[in-house]
Order: sequence, then structure tokens, then C-alpha cells
Amino acid sequence: MKVFKQSALSLCVQASLLTSVACVSTNALAAETAAKEKVVGIEVIEVTARKRTENIKDVPISVSALTPKKLEVLGSSGMDVRALSAKVPSLLIESSFGRTFPRFYIRGLGNTDFDLLASQPVSLIYDDVVLENALTKGMPMFDIERVEVLRGPQGTLFGRNTTAGIVKVQSKRPTQDFDAAISASYGSYDSTDLRLAVGGGLTDTLSARVSLLQQDREDYIDNQAPGFEQKDQLGGYGETAGRIQLLWEPNDDFSALFNYHFRDADADARVFRANIIKPGTNELIDDFDREVVFQDAAVRNKQTVEMQGSSLKLEYNLGDYTLTSVTGYESAEIFSVGDIDGGYGASFLPDMGPGFIPFPSETGASMPDHSQVTQEVRFASNDLGKFDYQVGFFYFDEDLTINNLSFNTLADGVQDGLAVQNMETTAWAVFASFDIEISERMNLTAGIRYSDDERNWDGTLVLSPFGAPGFSESATVDDSQISGDISINYKLNDDVNLYGRLAKGYRAPSIQGRSLLFSASHTTADSETVTSIETGFKSTLLDNTARVDGSVYYYVVDDQQLTAVGGSGNIASLLNADKSVGYGFEVDSEFWATDNLVFGASLSYNHTELQDDTISVAGCGGGCTITDPLNADGRVIIDGNSLPQSPEWIGNLSARWTKELGEGELYVYTDWSYRSEVSFFLYESKEFTGDSLMEGGLRVGYEWDTDGAEYEVAAYARNILDEEQLTGAIDFNNLTGYVNEPRFFGVEFKANFF
Repeated sequence: MKVFKQSALSLCVQASLLTSVACVSTNALAAETAAKEKVVGIEVIEVTARKRTENIKDVPISVSALTPKKLEVLGSSGMDVRALSAKVPSLLIESSFGRTFPRFYIRGLGNTDFDLLASQPVSLIYDDVVLENALTKGMPMFDIERVEVLRGPQGTLFGRNTTAGIVKVQSKRPTQDFDAAISASYGSYDSTDLRLAVGGGLTDTLSARVSLLQQDREDYIDNQAPGFEQKDQLGGYGETAGRIQLLWEPNDDFSALFNYHFRDADADARVFRANIIKPGTNELIDDFDREVVFQDAAVRNKQTVEMQGSSLKLEYNLGDYTLTSVTGYESAEIFSVGDIDGGYGASFLPDMGPGFIPFPSETGASMPDHSQVTQEVRFASNDLGKFDYQVGFFYFDEDLTINNLSFNTLADGVQDGLAVQNMETTAWAVFASFDIEISERMNLTAGIRYSDDERNWDGTLVLSPFGAPGFSESATVDDSQISGDISINYKLNDDVNLYGRLAKGYRAPSIQGRSLLFSASHTTADSETVTSIETGFKSTLLDNTARVDGSVYYYVVDDQQLTAVGGSGNIASLLNADKSVGYGFEVDSEFWATDNLVFGASLSYNHTELQDDTISVAGCGGGCTITDPLNADGRVIIDGNSLPQSPEWIGNLSARWTKELGEGELYVYTDWSYRSEVSFFLYESKEFTGDSLMEGGLRVGYEWDTDGAEYEVAAYARNILDEEQLTGAIDFNNLTGYVNEPRFFGVEFKANFF
């Protein structure tokens, strides 16, 4: 793999990180050590779903929390954020962009749009800063304290673009106590994963924490296209990421937390494969080989990403109240090119393959300029008793430029198309949330938010791949909305809490201009709103050896934003569906069968349905078998279809067994995730339906302690049954698809010092 050329600023910061590591380590050599006791039974899980630390049992929201231990297991193979998919109820994550640009779906709500302007109904909050652009949502998760998945609209405290829910990531904060961690792993395809974190007090009032990640994998996919043969041409990546945090606490009433982070990545774009689907079915062809492609543009398949950002969180304790300010800045750049037809040659040339290739397609995108600034100020009461509240103000500004690109594959990849999009988004909101103690057993929470959004866009077709004349367009979309929620939490007894929640969420209006590249005009979509009602319970049972949480929900989306991607004209168009409905249930549980054996299990059922008898989209241009009816214009009627990438069933099962052995502990951990079939597009067809997918993981390790240190060695495997399933497709050219990650084996060493 090529090493991504890092910016001077990034190199300087990395050097300062390493210097800080040495300083913190030296300062903390004499730190006291503390013996750690094994915890047996259900631990109290604290979350910040309502922007204050609470027991998850007391939060009237359907929420799951992933602990550092489980996150380390899921990321063992060097997997990106998609490793979280199907690991908690109702959550699916996929991407047609490779290791970046993840698309999140909660309770069936998401967005399959792959343009860099696309908005999503699932928001990612990383260290208290919203990451709006889908590219920024690919920031690696390392040295993490917890990940929270909040299901359902979060319109009060988080506002815009949270109609489906939130994935909330919190990295480990600095403390005065010294601790350091290092892990190194080696696995299939010469993959390496190195992580380092160290933190502690620099002075009596200043603490620091430095975290580094380095991941690499060699190319392992052979290209066997005639005339373009090359071994080990695709499939690899190299990624470096880091974070430095400084926490200043001059007294008990004030703290300032500074966070700087960066990411430099060099990888292949998504590897598309032509005609890997058997016509009339959704099965892979008989001779499918995951480690072979037939592409005439593979040499140019690449993706480089550079991100950096910073935040400053100030907290003032005013006695009965706390004033919080969070200021964030993010910047991201990308250049990505892929062989979209997934094959070689074309129907008008002497050679083509595999199968029928109507025409070559090689496109890409770059985002050379991007900046995002956010500011939030909150004023909250501190456990006043019968009545608590928080009020706040939020400001968001994003400015970006996107270049949509096309290349002439038959002329050695000469660029033959360029469309430039510029967009500035400005949004602000005010919000308030109140918590009222009705009785010793019952609490009422209510919140409201007023949001104002405006997007100004302009686009220019500079160079057409078809020789069409250039043109320019501009557009503005704006809206204001009121969202909020009301919920009741009732303490049935010491072990069981019941809750009910009514919530409204809001997704800001959108603009889509990618189709300028193909001489088509931009499209817009009005705001979508969702109204959701749910009820559930949270419980600890059997003398605190079992936990069972459950919820039942129903929602209605009005004016749902959809993107018709690809099709016979290969045009990405925004549209609003009159209505969509969804309903289902979720169960999340944990059970200690013995002191040495613990099980985890979760299951969700999510039914979604589009309800608009006037809406239609273009069908595939790649010879698929459409099962929906057509209208008089030959367009596909999608009324009654489920939403794309929306499985009805998602399940997860895990088990961990331990046994004391010598001076340490032997453990065996296994986890299995399942999602039922999904449709890749708004229309339904036999070929472009992803079959059900089950993937399993296994980890066997040995842990032992010494004075002031913990050690672990482990062997692990992901996708241990080597399941091969379609996870997405391209529908405008041929039966092109892409598949899930292959089976992966590895070994790992970890050490923690304190």
C-alpha cells in the first residue's frame, strides 16, 4: 500500500503527541497502583443520552451501550465503524464507499445516497460534537469509553437530522491517575493493528491523554482482466489516527477540556465486481472468488482521506446550576476513484467481461475544501429535586466544495468529466428540557426545540463526459421546525422501570447536485418529520445476575426524503414520499449463568413501509428482474415497499466463559450477529436483494496481572464461517455487486499499566 502523504500540520501534531506520551509517562512513574477485582453480576451502565450522566435504567429512551471490552473485540480485525452493525438492536451500518462514508440505519430509517452532500437521519455525535457530513462519520473509534445507540427521534437535545436516532461516541477522558495501554495485532492478509494510549496528571490541575492508532493491510485481491493482470492489486489500506486531550481543572467549579484529533487514510475505494449475481436470483455466481476481480481500471482504484478537528468544552459549576459550552471545528478532505462497472472492455469492443458490459464507467469524487463549526451553550440545574431543567442554544455552520469526476477508461483514465458543487449550511436552534418528579416512583420529562436551517448551493458542469455544453445552477432551501418529546418513567419496583415516550424529530431540507455530471439538473427535498410513540421496560433480575430491556414502537414519517440512485439513467434524484410507517420491538439482555459464564442476547423486529401511490422511480439499467408493478411511463411503482437496507430482523448472541489458570484467567468469547434480507434500492428486484447474513466471531485469550499492570494474549477470528453475501449493488450498467468482509484470523497482545 502507498503511504498517504500527510500534511505538515498533521506531522507536527503527531510529533507533539509522541512528546506528550514521554512527558506523561515520566511524570507518572511513581503513581500508585490499584488492584482490580473481578466484577460478577450486572454492572451499572451510565450513559449521557440526555446530556447528563445517568443510570441507563432511569433514561426513558430505548438505548444500548457498548463497553470498551466489547468494542475492542469487535474491532479486532482492523474493522472500521461498520463493525458495530447488528451488534445492538435495530442498528445497521453499510457503505458503498469502502472504509469511509458509513451509512447508518436505525429502525429501518437511513439514506442510501452516496453523494458527499447527502444527509442522513442518523446523527453521529463524537466527543460532544455532531459530525454532519457522512465522510466525517468514518472517524475511527479507538481508546473509547463507550458507544451509545439512541433509538427513535432525538429532536429536543440533539435536533436536526436525528429522526431515526443517534450513535454517540465518547473517548476516554484525561484524569489525574496515570494509566497507559498498548495493543498490537497481526492477522490475515498481513494486517497489523497498533494502538497506544497514555494519560495522567502533568501538574496538580492539568491532565493529558494521548491516543494513537495505526492500521495496515496488504493488497490481496488479484486482477485477472486480460491485459491488466496483476497479483495483489486491491483490498489493502493504511490508516493513521490520533487524539490529544488536555483537561484543566483549577478548582472544583471549573474545567476546560481541549481535544485535537486527526485521521490520514490511504485505501482502495469499494471494490465493485461485474455480473457476480446469477440472473433471476440473488445468489452469487458459481465460480465467485472473493480474491479475484476482472477490472480494466483497478490500477486507479484508490481513496485518500485526511481529517482533522478540535473542540473545547468548558464547564462552570455555579452551585445549583452548571453552565456548559462546547465549541467544535472539523475539516475533511477526500479523493476517491473506482471502477464502477466492475469489469473490463465493453459491448462495442472486441473483448469484455465478466459477462455483458454495456459501457465502461469510471467515476470518482473529491472534497478539496470542507469546514464545519459548531457551538452549543447549555444551562442546566444540578439535581434540585422535584424540578430540574436544562436550556440551550446551538449554532452550526458548514461550508464545502465537491468535485464529481468521470474518467475515460478506454483512454487510460484521462479525466473527461467535472462538476463542481459548493454548499453552505447555516443552522441554529434553541431548546429546553424539563424533568418533573411527580411522585417517588414517577418522573415526567418534556422538551421542545425550535430549529432554523438554510442551505445555499451552486453547481457548475465544467466538463461533460458526453461532450454536452456546460451550465451553472443555484438553489436555496430553508425551513424552521418545532420538535420535541414527552416521556414518563415509572419505577415499578427496585428492579423494574417502565417508560413511555412520544417524540417528534426533524430532518432538514436537502439538495442533490451530483447529476450535473450527467447534464441533469439538481433536485431538492423538503424537510421530513417523524412522530414516534414507544413504550418499554428496563430491569435487573435474579439477584442482579440478569438484565432485560425491551421496547415496542410505532412511527410515521411525513414527507420522507428519499434518493433514487442509479437506475436506467444513472441519475441521483431527491424526492419526498408522502408517508412511511414503521413499527417493531427490541429486546436487549445479559445473563450471568455462573460466576464464570455470561451470555448476552438482543433481538429486534423492524417493519417499514412506504405509503405513496403517486411515487415512482426509474428501474435498473442492468438487466435485473423487477418484481414491482410499472406505471404507464414504464417507471416502477414503489408504494408498499419496505425501505432500502432495512432488515426486518436483527439479532446478536454472545457468550464469555472464563477459568482461573495459574496466575491468570483463560477466557473464550464468541459473538454472532444476524440480519435478515434487505432490498438495496427503492424498487424491489430478485437480483438486488441481499440475502440474510450471519457472521460469527471467536476470541480465545489469557489475562494475567502483576503489580501495576495487566496483560493479555489472544487469538481471534471474525466471520469464522466465511459467509459470502451481497451487501450492495450498482444497478445502472450490469449486475454489479459487492460483498461482506472475508474470514479473518489474528493474534493480539495487550498491556495496561496503571
